Amino acid sequence: MLELNASLRKPLWVGTLAVLLLVLVAGCSGSKNAPDQNNGAQQSTNQGANQSANTDKPAVGGTFVYGRPASVTSFDLHNEITSNNAFAIDKVFESLVTFDSKGKIVDWLAKSHSISDDGLTYTFVLRDGLKFSNGTDVTVEDAIFSLQRHLKVGGPLAIAAKVDTIKAKDSKTLVIKLKEPYTPFISELSNFSNGILPNNFGGVSEKEFFKKPVGTGPFVVEKWDPAGDLTFTKNPYYWQEGKPYIDKLVYKLIEDDSQAINQLKAGEVDAVESLALQNANEIKQGADTTVVTNGSWVTEQLFFNTLDKHFSDVHVRRALALALDREGLTKALTFGYAQTANSLLPTAIPYNSNDTIKALNFDINAAKEELAKSAFPKGFMTKLLVASGDSTRAQEAQIIQAAGKAIGINIEIESIELATFRERFFAYDFAVMLNSGQADSPDANSIIAFQTDPKGFSKSYWTHYTNNEVTKLLYEGQKTLDGKDRAEIYSKLLQTLADEVPYIPLYYPDILKGVRSSVNNIVVLPNGSVRFEEVQIKK
Repeated sequence: MLELNASLRKPLWVGTLAVLLLVLVAGCSGSKNAPDQNNGAQQSTNQGANQSANTDKPAVGGTFVYGRPASVTSFDLHNEITSNNAFAIDKVFESLVTFDSKGKIVDWLAKSHSISDDGLTYTFVLRDGLKFSNGTDVTVEDAIFSLQRHLKVGGPLAIAAKVDTIKAKDSKTLVIKLKEPYTPFISELSNFSNGILPNNFGGVSEKEFFKKPVGTGPFVVEKWDPAGDLTFTKNPYYWQEGKPYIDKLVYKLIEDDSQAINQLKAGEVDAVESLALQNANEIKQGADTTVVTNGSWVTEQLFFNTLDKHFSDVHVRRALALALDREGLTKALTFGYAQTANSLLPTAIPYNSNDTIKALNFDINAAKEELAKSAFPKGFMTKLLVASGDSTRAQEAQIIQAAGKAIGINIEIESIELATFRERFFAYDFAVMLNSGQADSPDANSIIAFQTDPKGFSKSYWTHYTNNEVTKLLYEGQKTLDGKDRAEIYSKLLQTLADEVPYIPLYYPDILKGVRSSVNNIVVLPNGSVRFEEVQIKK
Protein backbone atom coordinates (compact mmCIF):
# COMPACT_ATOMS: atom_id res chain seq x y z
CA MET A 1 0.00 0.00 0.00
CA LEU A 2 1.09 3.41 -0.60
CA GLU A 3 1.60 5.40 2.43
CA LEU A 4 0.33 8.90 2.16
CA ASN A 5 0.12 9.95 5.74
CA ALA A 6 1.51 13.34 6.53
CA SER A 7 3.82 12.09 9.17
CA LEU A 8 5.75 8.96 8.65
CA ARG A 9 4.55 6.36 6.48
CA LYS A 10 3.53 5.73 3.59
CA PRO A 11 3.49 4.41 0.23
CA LEU A 12 0.42 3.31 -1.03
CA TRP A 13 0.58 -0.22 -0.57
CA VAL A 14 -1.20 -0.45 0.72
CA GLY A 15 1.25 -1.53 -2.17
CA THR A 16 1.61 -4.12 -0.52
CA LEU A 17 3.52 -11.05 4.96
CA ALA A 18 3.45 -13.63 7.80
CA VAL A 19 5.37 -11.71 10.37
CA LEU A 20 7.79 -13.83 12.33
CA LEU A 21 8.81 -11.30 14.94
CA LEU A 22 8.15 -8.75 17.42
CA VAL A 23 4.98 -7.16 16.89
CA LEU A 24 3.02 -6.03 19.68
CA VAL A 25 0.16 -4.86 20.58
CA ALA A 26 -1.99 -2.91 22.18
CA GLY A 27 -4.05 -2.94 25.08
CA CYS A 28 -3.65 0.55 26.40
CA SER A 29 -4.06 0.77 30.10
CA GLY A 30 -4.15 3.67 32.47
CA SER A 31 -0.41 3.29 32.92
CA LYS A 32 1.13 5.49 30.31
CA ASN A 33 4.19 3.29 29.92
CA ALA A 34 2.51 -0.11 29.66
CA PRO A 35 1.77 -0.26 25.93
CA ASP A 36 5.13 1.02 24.71
CA GLN A 37 8.01 -1.42 25.20
CA ASN A 38 10.19 0.37 22.66
CA ASN A 39 11.03 -2.64 20.52
CA GLY A 40 11.15 -5.11 23.38
CA ALA A 41 8.91 -8.09 23.96
CA GLN A 42 5.55 -6.46 23.66
CA GLN A 43 2.14 -6.99 25.14
CA SER A 44 -0.31 -8.55 22.72
CA THR A 45 -4.06 -8.38 22.44
CA ASN A 46 -6.12 -11.50 21.82
CA GLN A 47 -7.93 -11.04 18.51
CA GLY A 48 -10.09 -14.16 18.58
CA ALA A 49 -13.43 -13.70 16.89
CA ASN A 50 -15.49 -13.60 20.08
CA GLN A 51 -12.99 -12.83 22.81
CA SER A 52 -12.29 -9.61 24.64
CA ALA A 53 -8.91 -8.64 26.03
CA ASN A 54 -10.64 -7.92 29.35
CA THR A 55 -12.19 -10.53 31.62
CA ASP A 56 -14.37 -7.85 33.27
CA LYS A 57 -17.53 -6.56 31.71
CA PRO A 58 -16.49 -4.22 28.86
CA ALA A 59 -17.14 -0.49 28.94
CA VAL A 60 -19.80 0.07 26.30
CA GLY A 61 -20.75 3.22 24.41
CA GLY A 62 -19.19 6.54 23.58
CA THR A 63 -17.64 8.20 20.54
CA PHE A 64 -14.02 7.61 19.60
CA VAL A 65 -12.38 10.48 17.70
CA TYR A 66 -9.33 9.57 15.62
CA GLY A 67 -7.12 12.31 14.20
CA ARG A 68 -5.87 11.57 10.68
CA PRO A 69 -3.66 13.61 8.30
CA ALA A 70 -5.68 12.92 5.14
CA SER A 71 -9.38 12.65 4.40
CA VAL A 72 -11.17 9.61 3.01
CA THR A 73 -11.96 10.19 -0.66
CA SER A 74 -13.33 6.81 -1.78
CA PHE A 75 -14.67 3.48 -0.50
CA ASP A 76 -14.20 1.64 -3.79
CA LEU A 77 -12.00 -1.12 -2.41
CA HIS A 78 -10.92 -2.33 -5.86
CA ASN A 79 -9.73 1.06 -7.10
CA GLU A 80 -7.90 2.38 -4.05
CA ILE A 81 -4.46 1.87 -2.57
CA THR A 82 -3.57 4.85 -0.38
CA SER A 83 -3.70 4.44 3.37
CA ASN A 84 -6.11 7.32 3.90
CA ASN A 85 -8.77 5.30 2.05
CA ALA A 86 -7.61 1.75 2.84
CA PHE A 87 -7.90 2.26 6.58
CA ALA A 88 -11.50 3.39 6.23
CA ILE A 89 -12.45 0.72 3.71
CA ASP A 90 -11.31 -2.01 6.12
CA LYS A 91 -13.79 -0.76 8.73
CA VAL A 92 -16.70 -1.40 6.36
CA PHE A 93 -15.60 -4.38 4.27
CA GLU A 94 -14.00 -7.57 5.56
CA SER A 95 -12.25 -10.44 3.79
CA LEU A 96 -12.49 -14.22 4.04
CA VAL A 97 -9.17 -14.30 5.88
CA THR A 98 -7.23 -11.50 7.55
CA PHE A 99 -4.05 -11.01 9.61
CA ASP A 100 -3.66 -10.31 13.31
CA SER A 101 -1.35 -7.90 15.10
CA LYS A 102 1.54 -10.32 14.65
CA GLY A 103 0.95 -10.66 10.92
CA LYS A 104 -0.43 -14.19 11.19
CA ILE A 105 -3.12 -15.17 8.68
CA VAL A 106 -6.37 -16.00 10.51
CA ASP A 107 -9.83 -16.99 9.32
CA TRP A 108 -12.30 -14.11 9.38
CA LEU A 109 -15.53 -14.26 7.37
CA ALA A 110 -14.51 -17.81 6.60
CA LYS A 111 -14.62 -20.06 9.65
CA SER A 112 -12.06 -22.33 7.96
CA HIS A 113 -9.99 -22.64 4.81
CA SER A 114 -7.79 -25.25 3.16
CA ILE A 115 -5.23 -25.30 0.34
CA SER A 116 -4.62 -28.36 -1.80
CA ASP A 117 -1.16 -29.95 -1.84
CA ASP A 118 -0.54 -28.77 -5.40
CA GLY A 119 -1.33 -25.18 -4.42
CA LEU A 120 -4.10 -24.88 -7.00
CA THR A 121 -7.34 -25.25 -5.02
CA TYR A 122 -8.44 -22.96 -2.18
CA THR A 123 -11.57 -23.86 -0.22
CA PHE A 124 -13.36 -21.51 2.19
CA VAL A 125 -16.29 -22.28 4.48
CA LEU A 126 -18.29 -19.21 5.55
CA ARG A 127 -19.26 -18.58 9.16
CA ASP A 128 -22.83 -19.18 10.17
CA GLY A 129 -25.14 -16.21 10.62
CA LEU A 130 -23.09 -13.65 8.69
CA LYS A 131 -25.06 -10.53 7.76
CA PHE A 132 -24.35 -7.29 5.96
CA SER A 133 -24.88 -4.00 7.77
CA ASN A 134 -28.34 -3.68 6.17
CA GLY A 135 -29.43 -6.96 7.77
CA THR A 136 -29.31 -9.17 4.67
CA ASP A 137 -27.59 -12.55 4.82
CA VAL A 138 -24.08 -12.99 3.42
CA THR A 139 -23.93 -15.78 0.86
CA VAL A 140 -21.31 -17.56 -1.21
CA GLU A 141 -22.70 -15.67 -4.22
CA ASP A 142 -21.69 -12.41 -2.55
CA ALA A 143 -18.11 -13.65 -2.21
CA ILE A 144 -18.07 -14.84 -5.83
CA PHE A 145 -19.37 -11.48 -7.06
CA SER A 146 -16.81 -9.56 -4.98
CA LEU A 147 -13.81 -11.54 -6.19
CA GLN A 148 -14.98 -11.53 -9.79
CA ARG A 149 -15.51 -7.79 -9.67
CA HIS A 150 -11.95 -7.43 -8.36
CA LEU A 151 -10.65 -9.60 -11.20
CA LYS A 152 -12.56 -7.49 -13.72
CA VAL A 153 -11.53 -4.11 -12.32
CA GLY A 154 -7.94 -5.05 -11.58
CA GLY A 155 -6.94 -1.83 -9.88
CA PRO A 156 -3.78 -0.97 -7.96
CA LEU A 157 -4.01 -4.13 -5.83
CA ALA A 158 -5.18 -6.45 -8.57
CA ILE A 159 -5.46 -10.18 -7.94
CA ALA A 160 -2.19 -11.35 -9.45
CA ALA A 161 -2.89 -15.06 -9.24
CA LYS A 162 -4.06 -16.68 -12.48
CA VAL A 163 -7.56 -17.65 -11.39
CA ASP A 164 -9.27 -20.44 -13.32
CA THR A 165 -12.65 -20.64 -11.59
CA ILE A 166 -14.51 -19.26 -8.57
CA LYS A 167 -17.49 -21.44 -7.72
CA ALA A 168 -19.86 -22.41 -4.93
CA LYS A 169 -19.50 -26.00 -3.75
CA ASP A 170 -22.61 -25.60 -1.60
CA SER A 171 -24.46 -22.78 0.18
CA LYS A 172 -21.56 -22.23 2.59
CA THR A 173 -18.48 -23.30 0.65
CA LEU A 174 -16.46 -21.32 -1.88
CA VAL A 175 -13.84 -22.99 -4.08
CA ILE A 176 -11.20 -21.03 -5.99
CA LYS A 177 -9.04 -22.87 -8.52
CA LEU A 178 -5.84 -21.43 -9.97
CA LYS A 179 -4.25 -22.22 -13.31
CA GLU A 180 -0.80 -22.34 -11.74
CA PRO A 181 0.59 -22.08 -8.19
CA TYR A 182 0.83 -18.60 -6.68
CA THR A 183 2.25 -18.75 -3.17
CA PRO A 184 1.25 -15.22 -2.00
CA PHE A 185 -2.42 -15.82 -2.87
CA ILE A 186 -3.73 -16.62 0.62
CA SER A 187 -1.99 -13.61 2.14
CA GLU A 188 -3.22 -11.31 -0.62
CA LEU A 189 -6.77 -12.45 0.05
CA SER A 190 -6.33 -10.96 3.54
CA ASN A 191 -5.92 -7.37 2.40
CA PHE A 192 -8.65 -4.73 2.31
CA SER A 193 -9.10 -4.93 -1.47
CA ASN A 194 -10.56 -8.43 -1.14
CA GLY A 195 -13.41 -7.47 1.17
CA ILE A 196 -16.84 -8.96 0.56
CA LEU A 197 -19.67 -6.75 -0.71
CA PRO A 198 -23.26 -7.63 -1.65
CA ASN A 199 -23.95 -9.41 -4.92
CA ASN A 200 -24.68 -6.89 -7.67
CA PHE A 201 -24.13 -4.06 -5.17
CA GLY A 202 -27.39 -4.93 -3.47
CA GLY A 203 -29.37 -3.81 -6.50
CA VAL A 204 -28.10 -0.22 -6.73
CA SER A 205 -25.57 1.40 -9.06
CA GLU A 206 -21.84 1.27 -8.27
CA LYS A 207 -21.76 5.02 -7.79
CA GLU A 208 -24.67 4.97 -5.35
CA PHE A 209 -23.31 1.94 -3.51
CA PHE A 210 -19.89 3.42 -2.75
CA LYS A 211 -21.46 6.64 -1.48
CA LYS A 212 -23.23 4.62 1.21
CA PRO A 213 -21.35 1.31 1.28
CA VAL A 214 -22.78 -1.86 2.80
CA GLY A 215 -20.39 -4.43 4.24
CA THR A 216 -19.85 -6.89 7.08
CA GLY A 217 -17.40 -4.72 9.03
CA PRO A 218 -17.86 -3.37 12.54
CA PHE A 219 -18.85 0.10 11.34
CA VAL A 220 -21.28 1.78 8.97
CA VAL A 221 -20.79 5.13 7.24
CA GLU A 222 -23.12 7.71 8.76
CA LYS A 223 -21.73 11.05 7.58
CA TRP A 224 -18.91 11.62 5.12
CA ASP A 225 -17.18 14.69 3.74
CA PRO A 226 -14.54 13.59 1.16
CA ALA A 227 -12.64 16.79 1.91
CA GLY A 228 -13.07 16.60 5.68
CA ASP A 229 -14.33 14.34 8.43
CA LEU A 230 -15.98 10.93 8.39
CA THR A 231 -18.38 9.55 11.01
CA PHE A 232 -19.05 5.82 11.43
CA THR A 233 -21.72 4.23 13.63
CA LYS A 234 -21.58 0.68 14.97
CA ASN A 235 -22.91 -2.07 12.76
CA PRO A 236 -25.89 -3.61 14.62
CA TYR A 237 -25.50 -6.84 12.64
CA TYR A 238 -21.79 -7.32 13.23
CA TRP A 239 -20.89 -11.02 13.46
CA GLN A 240 -18.68 -10.61 16.54
CA GLU A 241 -21.34 -10.57 19.22
CA GLY A 242 -21.44 -7.43 21.36
CA LYS A 243 -18.86 -5.59 19.25
CA PRO A 244 -17.90 -2.92 18.53
CA TYR A 245 -18.13 -1.56 22.05
CA ILE A 246 -18.10 2.09 21.00
CA ASP A 247 -21.19 3.66 19.42
CA LYS A 248 -19.41 5.93 16.97
CA LEU A 249 -16.00 6.31 15.34
CA VAL A 250 -15.05 9.70 13.93
CA TYR A 251 -12.13 10.22 11.55
CA LYS A 252 -11.17 13.84 12.13
CA LEU A 253 -8.99 15.55 9.54
CA ILE A 254 -5.90 17.16 11.12
CA GLU A 255 -3.28 17.85 8.47
CA ASP A 256 -0.55 19.31 10.68
CA ASP A 257 1.56 17.24 13.11
CA SER A 258 1.69 19.89 15.82
CA GLN A 259 -2.05 20.48 15.70
CA ALA A 260 -2.67 16.76 16.07
CA ILE A 261 -0.40 16.61 19.12
CA ASN A 262 -2.08 19.61 20.72
CA GLN A 263 -5.56 18.20 20.16
CA LEU A 264 -4.50 14.87 21.64
CA LYS A 265 -3.12 16.56 24.74
CA ALA A 266 -6.27 18.65 25.11
CA GLY A 267 -8.52 15.61 24.79
CA GLU A 268 -10.14 16.87 21.60
CA VAL A 269 -9.24 13.54 19.96
CA ASP A 270 -8.86 10.12 21.56
CA ALA A 271 -5.94 9.10 19.36
CA VAL A 272 -3.86 10.27 16.41
CA GLU A 273 -2.97 8.02 13.50
CA SER A 274 0.35 9.60 12.57
CA LEU A 275 2.62 10.28 15.49
CA ALA A 276 5.94 11.73 14.39
CA LEU A 277 8.86 9.84 15.90
CA GLN A 278 10.26 12.93 17.57
CA ASN A 279 6.98 13.45 19.43
CA ALA A 280 6.72 9.89 20.75
CA ASN A 281 8.50 10.35 24.08
CA GLU A 282 6.62 13.56 24.82
CA ILE A 283 3.29 11.77 24.36
CA LYS A 284 4.52 8.67 26.17
CA GLN A 285 5.41 10.76 29.21
CA GLY A 286 2.27 12.92 29.14
CA ALA A 287 -0.08 13.00 32.11
CA ASP A 288 -3.08 11.82 30.08
CA THR A 289 -1.50 10.29 26.99
CA THR A 290 0.47 7.23 25.99
CA VAL A 291 1.99 5.59 22.92
CA VAL A 292 0.75 2.35 21.41
CA THR A 293 3.25 0.74 19.08
CA ASN A 294 3.85 -2.23 16.86
CA GLY A 295 6.56 -3.49 14.56
CA SER A 296 5.70 -2.64 10.99
CA TRP A 297 5.74 -3.65 7.36
CA VAL A 298 7.08 -0.20 6.43
CA THR A 299 10.40 0.83 4.91
CA GLU A 300 11.22 4.53 4.77
CA GLN A 301 13.00 5.18 1.46
CA LEU A 302 14.58 7.63 -0.92
CA PHE A 303 13.16 6.94 -4.40
CA PHE A 304 14.89 7.72 -7.70
CA ASN A 305 13.06 8.35 -10.95
CA THR A 306 15.15 6.24 -13.31
CA LEU A 307 13.65 8.12 -16.26
CA ASP A 308 15.51 11.22 -15.04
CA LYS A 309 18.73 11.81 -16.97
CA HIS A 310 20.83 11.88 -13.79
CA PHE A 311 19.29 9.00 -11.89
CA SER A 312 19.07 6.70 -14.86
CA ASP A 313 22.82 6.38 -14.25
CA VAL A 314 23.41 3.60 -11.72
CA HIS A 315 26.72 5.17 -10.67
CA VAL A 316 24.92 8.35 -9.59
CA ARG A 317 22.47 6.36 -7.50
CA ARG A 318 25.26 4.32 -5.95
CA ALA A 319 27.27 7.46 -5.22
CA LEU A 320 24.44 9.08 -3.29
CA ALA A 321 23.79 5.83 -1.39
CA LEU A 322 27.46 5.73 -0.33
CA ALA A 323 27.41 9.40 0.65
CA LEU A 324 24.43 8.96 2.94
CA ASP A 325 25.02 7.91 6.55
CA ARG A 326 21.80 5.93 7.00
CA GLU A 327 22.73 4.71 10.46
CA GLY A 328 23.42 8.25 11.62
CA LEU A 329 20.19 9.48 10.05
CA THR A 330 18.21 6.75 11.80
CA LYS A 331 19.73 7.46 15.20
CA ALA A 332 19.26 11.21 14.83
CA LEU A 333 15.63 11.16 13.72
CA THR A 334 13.88 8.08 15.07
CA PHE A 335 14.62 8.19 18.81
CA GLY A 336 14.95 4.44 19.18
CA TYR A 337 11.71 3.69 17.33
CA ALA A 338 13.32 2.39 14.15
CA GLN A 339 16.07 0.15 12.78
CA THR A 340 18.50 1.09 10.03
CA ALA A 341 17.53 -0.61 6.78
CA ASN A 342 19.85 -2.55 4.50
CA SER A 343 17.11 -4.41 2.65
CA LEU A 344 13.91 -3.32 0.93
CA LEU A 345 11.96 -5.71 3.18
CA PRO A 346 11.30 -4.76 6.82
CA THR A 347 12.66 -7.19 9.40
CA ALA A 348 9.10 -8.17 10.36
CA ILE A 349 8.69 -9.80 6.94
CA PRO A 350 10.05 -13.25 6.07
CA TYR A 351 13.05 -13.38 3.72
CA ASN A 352 14.10 -9.80 4.51
CA SER A 353 17.86 -10.69 4.48
CA ASN A 354 18.63 -7.45 6.31
CA ASP A 355 21.57 -8.99 8.19
CA THR A 356 23.12 -10.73 5.19
CA ILE A 357 22.80 -8.19 2.39
CA LYS A 358 25.94 -6.28 1.46
CA ALA A 359 24.58 -2.76 1.41
CA LEU A 360 26.33 0.39 0.18
CA ASN A 361 27.29 1.72 3.58
CA PHE A 362 28.54 5.22 4.34
CA ASP A 363 31.89 5.91 2.64
CA ILE A 364 32.52 9.39 1.25
CA ASN A 365 35.67 8.44 -0.67
CA ALA A 366 33.91 5.49 -2.30
CA ALA A 367 30.99 7.81 -3.09
CA LYS A 368 33.25 10.28 -4.91
CA GLU A 369 34.89 7.43 -6.82
CA GLU A 370 31.48 6.10 -7.85
CA LEU A 371 30.33 9.52 -9.06
CA ALA A 372 33.54 9.81 -11.08
CA LYS A 373 32.45 6.70 -13.01
CA SER A 374 29.16 8.31 -13.95
CA ALA A 375 28.25 10.60 -16.84
CA PHE A 376 28.29 13.50 -14.34
CA PRO A 377 31.68 13.26 -12.61
CA LYS A 378 31.66 16.94 -11.63
CA GLY A 379 28.24 16.74 -10.07
CA PHE A 380 24.94 18.39 -11.00
CA MET A 381 21.88 20.12 -9.60
CA THR A 382 18.60 18.34 -8.91
CA LYS A 383 15.45 18.55 -6.80
CA LEU A 384 14.19 16.39 -3.93
CA LEU A 385 10.39 16.19 -3.70
CA VAL A 386 8.90 15.88 -0.21
CA ALA A 387 5.41 16.30 1.23
CA SER A 388 5.05 19.23 3.60
CA GLY A 389 3.61 18.87 7.09
CA ASP A 390 5.91 16.00 8.02
CA SER A 391 8.68 17.23 10.31
CA THR A 392 10.61 13.94 10.24
CA ARG A 393 10.77 13.90 6.45
CA ALA A 394 11.77 17.56 6.41
CA GLN A 395 14.81 16.68 8.51
CA GLU A 396 15.55 13.62 6.37
CA ALA A 397 15.57 15.88 3.33
CA GLN A 398 18.12 18.20 4.92
CA ILE A 399 20.42 15.30 5.79
CA ILE A 400 20.18 13.96 2.24
CA GLN A 401 20.82 17.44 0.88
CA ALA A 402 24.03 17.66 2.93
CA ALA A 403 25.13 14.19 1.80
CA GLY A 404 24.70 15.17 -1.84
CA LYS A 405 26.61 18.42 -1.37
CA ALA A 406 29.58 16.51 0.06
CA ILE A 407 30.13 14.83 -3.32
CA GLY A 408 29.06 17.65 -5.64
CA ILE A 409 25.35 16.89 -6.06
CA ASN A 410 23.45 20.05 -5.23
CA ILE A 411 19.94 19.18 -4.10
CA GLU A 412 17.12 21.69 -3.87
CA ILE A 413 14.37 20.58 -1.48
CA GLU A 414 10.91 21.03 -2.97
CA SER A 415 8.32 20.77 -0.19
CA ILE A 416 4.71 20.73 -1.36
CA GLU A 417 1.35 19.86 0.16
CA LEU A 418 0.36 16.21 0.25
CA ALA A 419 -2.28 16.10 -2.50
CA THR A 420 0.03 17.80 -5.00
CA PHE A 421 2.92 15.58 -3.89
CA ARG A 422 0.84 12.53 -4.81
CA GLU A 423 -0.09 13.97 -8.18
CA ARG A 424 3.52 14.75 -8.96
CA PHE A 425 4.99 11.33 -8.30
CA PHE A 426 2.03 9.52 -9.86
CA ALA A 427 2.93 11.48 -13.02
CA TYR A 428 6.69 10.72 -12.66
CA ASP A 429 7.16 14.45 -12.21
CA PHE A 430 10.13 14.22 -9.86
CA ALA A 431 13.82 13.40 -9.90
CA VAL A 432 14.08 11.99 -6.41
CA MET A 433 11.52 11.85 -3.60
CA LEU A 434 11.03 10.76 0.01
CA ASN A 435 8.26 8.31 0.76
CA SER A 436 7.83 4.90 2.30
CA GLY A 437 6.99 1.47 0.96
CA GLN A 438 4.61 -0.74 2.83
CA ALA A 439 3.26 -4.25 2.49
CA ASP A 440 -0.50 -4.76 2.55
CA SER A 441 -0.45 -8.43 3.37
CA PRO A 442 1.89 -10.87 5.10
CA ASP A 443 4.07 -12.06 2.26
CA ALA A 444 7.36 -10.72 0.94
CA ASN A 445 5.87 -10.44 -2.52
CA SER A 446 3.49 -7.73 -1.35
CA ILE A 447 6.15 -5.05 -1.24
CA ILE A 448 8.67 -6.64 -3.65
CA ALA A 449 6.17 -6.87 -6.50
CA PHE A 450 5.03 -3.32 -5.99
CA GLN A 451 8.56 -2.00 -6.14
CA THR A 452 10.17 -4.18 -8.80
CA ASP A 453 7.58 -4.99 -11.44
CA PRO A 454 7.97 -2.50 -14.32
CA LYS A 455 4.67 -3.73 -15.77
CA GLY A 456 2.77 -3.41 -12.52
CA PHE A 457 0.37 -0.69 -11.45
CA SER A 458 3.09 1.57 -10.01
CA LYS A 459 5.85 0.77 -12.51
CA SER A 460 8.26 -0.21 -9.71
CA TYR A 461 6.85 2.38 -7.31
CA TRP A 462 6.99 5.13 -9.87
CA THR A 463 10.74 4.71 -10.29
CA HIS A 464 10.28 2.87 -13.59
CA TYR A 465 13.21 0.69 -12.52
CA THR A 466 13.61 -2.24 -14.91
CA ASN A 467 15.97 -5.18 -14.55
CA ASN A 468 15.13 -8.35 -16.43
CA GLU A 469 16.87 -10.60 -13.92
CA VAL A 470 15.00 -8.99 -11.04
CA THR A 471 11.70 -9.41 -12.88
CA LYS A 472 12.52 -13.07 -13.51
CA LEU A 473 13.32 -13.63 -9.82
CA LEU A 474 10.12 -11.81 -8.83
CA TYR A 475 7.99 -14.25 -10.83
CA GLU A 476 9.97 -17.26 -9.61
CA GLY A 477 9.38 -16.18 -6.02
CA GLN A 478 5.65 -16.02 -6.63
CA LYS A 479 5.48 -19.64 -7.84
CA THR A 480 7.94 -21.19 -5.38
CA LEU A 481 6.64 -22.72 -2.15
CA ASP A 482 7.82 -21.23 1.13
CA GLY A 483 11.16 -22.60 2.23
CA LYS A 484 14.86 -22.60 1.36
CA ASP A 485 14.41 -22.21 -2.39
CA ARG A 486 12.15 -19.18 -2.00
CA ALA A 487 14.58 -17.66 0.50
CA GLU A 488 17.45 -17.99 -2.00
CA ILE A 489 15.39 -16.33 -4.74
CA TYR A 490 14.61 -13.32 -2.59
CA SER A 491 18.18 -13.11 -1.32
CA LYS A 492 19.46 -12.74 -4.90
CA LEU A 493 16.74 -10.26 -5.79
CA LEU A 494 17.29 -8.07 -2.73
CA GLN A 495 21.07 -8.04 -3.23
CA THR A 496 20.59 -6.79 -6.78
CA LEU A 497 18.38 -3.99 -5.49
CA ALA A 498 21.03 -3.13 -2.90
CA ASP A 499 23.65 -2.97 -5.66
CA GLU A 500 21.63 -0.93 -8.17
CA VAL A 501 19.68 1.18 -5.62
CA PRO A 502 16.59 2.32 -7.54
CA TYR A 503 15.62 3.37 -4.03
CA ILE A 504 17.69 3.68 -0.87
CA PRO A 505 16.14 1.95 2.14
CA LEU A 506 16.66 4.27 5.10
CA TYR A 507 15.04 2.68 8.13
CA TYR A 508 12.19 0.49 9.36
CA PRO A 509 10.02 2.62 11.63
CA ASP A 510 7.79 1.21 14.33
CA ILE A 511 4.14 2.10 13.94
CA LEU A 512 3.27 4.64 16.61
CA LYS A 513 -0.16 5.85 17.64
CA GLY A 514 -0.65 8.61 20.18
CA VAL A 515 -3.54 7.64 22.45
CA ARG A 516 -5.40 9.09 25.42
CA SER A 517 -4.87 7.09 28.61
CA SER A 518 -8.63 6.69 28.91
CA VAL A 519 -8.61 4.33 25.91
CA ASN A 520 -8.36 0.55 26.29
CA ASN A 521 -7.78 -2.26 23.80
CA ILE A 522 -6.84 -0.40 20.64
CA VAL A 523 -5.20 -2.96 18.35
CA VAL A 524 -2.49 -1.72 15.99
CA LEU A 525 -1.78 -3.84 12.94
CA PRO A 526 1.63 -4.13 11.26
CA ASN A 527 0.34 -2.43 8.12
CA GLY A 528 -0.52 0.71 10.12
CA SER A 529 -4.25 0.17 10.34
CA VAL A 530 -6.12 -0.12 13.63
CA ARG A 531 -8.85 -2.46 14.83
CA PHE A 532 -11.46 -0.51 16.75
CA GLU A 533 -14.06 -3.20 17.47
CA GLU A 534 -12.61 -3.92 20.92
CA VAL A 535 -11.85 -0.33 21.86
CA GLN A 536 -13.32 0.83 25.15
CA ILE A 537 -13.37 4.35 26.54
CA LYS A 538 -13.15 4.58 30.30
CA LYS A 539 -15.85 6.80 31.76
